[in-house]
Amino acid sequence: MFQKNKNGLKIISNNRKARFNYFFKEFFEAGIVLMGSEVKSLRDGKANISESYAFDVGGEIFLINSHIPSYKESSYNNHDPKRNRKLLLNKKEINKLMGRVNREGFTLIPTKLYFKKGKAKVEIAVAKGKKQYDKREVKKKRDWNREKARFFRKSS
Repeated sequence: MFQKNKNGLKIISNNRKARFNYFFKEFFEAGIVLMGSEVKSLRDGKANISESYAFDVGGEIFLINSHIPSYKESSYNNHDPKRNRKLLLNKKEINKLMGRVNREGFTLIPTKLYFKKGKAKVEIAVAKGKKQYDKREVKKKRDWNREKARFFRKSS
């Protein structure tokens, strides 16, 4: 359900696919505006941010395509699981992120969704997409390191 981190973070969801598809330049921590039923669903440990990204809409940053399922014990005012959720950042951070996205061609990818001191937070990475040959190179290097470790283990 939850992974407890040594920093006191309760990790709800990791975006493991992002490390394979993007080069990360910089990380930001942002709060997220949620409804009550969304918070209860997150406390159950249910969320998916693997297909989501962040985008600028009118000077504010929104998390798009993140999936927080409906809370089954909620009443008539349950939330839409795929709705856009506003991220809470300082104006200076928003301007910095939008400058990177518009000028340098980076994208904003959420990497973690977690609770920190009872507040839901999202870790956003400023990322550049990997090409197919970059992905093959990383896989080749990982396989070679694994083979090298096996060889040293057998030889000693």
